[in-house]
Amino acid sequence: MKQQKGKRWWRITKKVFLWMFMLQFFYIIMLRWVNPPITITQLVSFVRGNGLKRDYVSFAEMNSSAKLAVLAGEDQQFPDHNGFDIKEIKLALKYNKKHPNKIRGGSTISQQVAKNIFLWQGGGYFRKGLEVYFTFMNETFWSKKRILQMYLNVAEMGKGIFGIEAAAQNYFDKNASKLTRGEAAQIAAALPNPVRFTIKPLSKYVAARAQHLLEQINNLDGDKDVVELCK
Repeated sequence: MKQQKGKRWWRITKKVFLWMFMLQFFYIIMLRWVNPPITITQLVSFVRGNGLKRDYVSFAEMNSSAKLAVLAGEDQQFPDHNGFDIKEIKLALKYNKKHPNKIRGGSTISQQVAKNIFLWQGGGYFRKGLEVYFTFMNETFWSKKRILQMYLNVAEMGKGIFGIEAAAQNYFDKNASKLTRGEAAQIAAALPNPVRFTIKPLSKYVAARAQHLLEQINNLDGDKDVVELCK
C-alpha cells in the first residue's frame, strides 16, 4: 500500500513539474512580443505602499541616450557576451573578498532582466541558480534589443518608479524619447540603488557618477556594435 502511494505521489509530482516547466517556457516565448503584466518587484513595491509608476514603451520610443547610459553604467560588454560576463564576475568576487561590508555586483543586464521579470530581489543560491536558467533562456529566445528594451521598461529607477518612461516623466517632466545625455546619465547613475541614490533631489553620488558615465557614453558611441544595438 505504501509503495503504491509513493508511486502515485511521484507521478503527481512529475506532472506538476512538467506543467510548471511548460507554463514558464510559454511565458518566456510570449514575452518576446508581450510586456509582462506585473513583476514580483513591482507587486512588492505596491504592497509596501511605495506606489507603482510605470509606462511600457517601445524600443523606438527610447532614445539612444537612455540606451547608451544604461550600457555605460551597467554592462558595457552587453552586445558581445552570452548573458554572463565572466571577467566582471571574477573581479566582483575578488573585490567582495577584500570588502565584505561593501558588496559589488557583477550581474549583466541579461541577468538583471531575468531577476527583475521572473524572480525576486535579494540573494541566495537558489535564486541565483534560477537566475542563471532564466538568463540562458532569455539569451536563447530573445534578441539583444528585446532584452535591453525589457530592462529599460522594468528596472526600478526610483521609489515606486519602474522603467525609463516613468523615470523621465517623474524627474524631468518629458518623454523618454526626449531625454538628453545628461539626464539619461543621471537616471543610469542611480541604478545601483535607485531608492537610496536620489535624482530628485540630486544626490552627490548621482551627480558625480553621472559625469563619469557621460565620458563612458561618449566612448561607447564610437563602438559599431553598440551603435547598431542602440538604433
